[in-house]
Amino acid sequence: MARKRGSGWPRPRGEQRDESHGTEGRIVTERHSLTAQPGETARLDRFVSDRLELSRTRVQKLLADGRITLDGRRPRKSELVEPGSVVEVEVPDAEPVDIVAEDLPLVIVYEDEDLLVVDKKAGMVVHPAPGHYTGTLVNALLWHVPDIEGVGGRARPGIVHRLDRDTSGLLVVAKTDASHRSLSDAIKARRVKRFYLAAAWGHVSETPLVVDAPIGRDPKDRKRMAIVEDGRNATTRFEVRERWLRADLLHVALKTGRTHQIRVHLEYVGHPVIGDATYGLGWERGLGGPTRRWVDELSRRIERQFLHATELRFRHPTTGHEMVFESSLPDDLQTIAEWARSE
Repeated sequence: MARKRGSGWPRPRGEQRDESHGTEGRIVTERHSLTAQPGETARLDRFVSDRLELSRTRVQKLLADGRITLDGRRPRKSELVEPGSVVEVEVPDAEPVDIVAEDLPLVIVYEDEDLLVVDKKAGMVVHPAPGHYTGTLVNALLWHVPDIEGVGGRARPGIVHRLDRDTSGLLVVAKTDASHRSLSDAIKARRVKRFYLAAAWGHVSETPLVVDAPIGRDPKDRKRMAIVEDGRNATTRFEVRERWLRADLLHVALKTGRTHQIRVHLEYVGHPVIGDATYGLGWERGLGGPTRRWVDELSRRIERQFLHATELRFRHPTTGHEMVFESSLPDDLQTIAEWARSE
């Protein structure tokens, strides 16, 4: 029986994914078949890195281990992938790490035998990674739901999608391997609907505004994402909910789910997320004139990027029932919004 806590109410073209499982049903290797599309030409290592969102170092290790083929043969990393080429990639689980269960605050808005929905606070990393092996959402999940260990893989148990560290809001987490596969497939097929509230500098030129621009690793800074010609297709829909003095509160619908997609697309159209230290740092300095005092005060008040995952819709992997969850702006962002309206 479902237990409720609190208030809750595509795969890219040419890409196929398969999974091998160990004796305990845990994912050992993911196999991807990637077909380069018309106009898509890139170095092999960059092509795989951008398509699968892996580091270039990880891709080069996969190449050295013979886990990547190009049109059925072992290639060199510098070879070009051209339209129609088929790249087969085997991605084994990351090396086992000791993930410690931690008794951390966790807002669970819904839970049943197959899944749970959490409302992540800002500042919490979703899963362990270099520099963040403790204090993550996964550490908290292992404490609250011990049986989740190993679901969908050892390094990211239960995780089927992510939020940036400084983005708050709703995430669905799988509690069984079957649910993990079903939810992961639903996300890739774009059957999971994710909506956000974002505050952006300036005023967008039209509403709704649909941004369709490919995203990949920034060739000048591999820690950032950027609009790149050979990136993965990405589409975001923005609609103005409120117009403030020199900013907009936007309702955002993800059509795809690329890394930093909302933040990169808003930077691309010249309206970065307020408080975004990676894609919008210092942008507000160009907003001068008589409203400069308002801009400076808002910049002083904001302590993190104004981005919140406010709504999540998907069909339950076992029952098929439509699940809908909503999350109001957390206190820090609500305070900012109230000040912006009053001014």
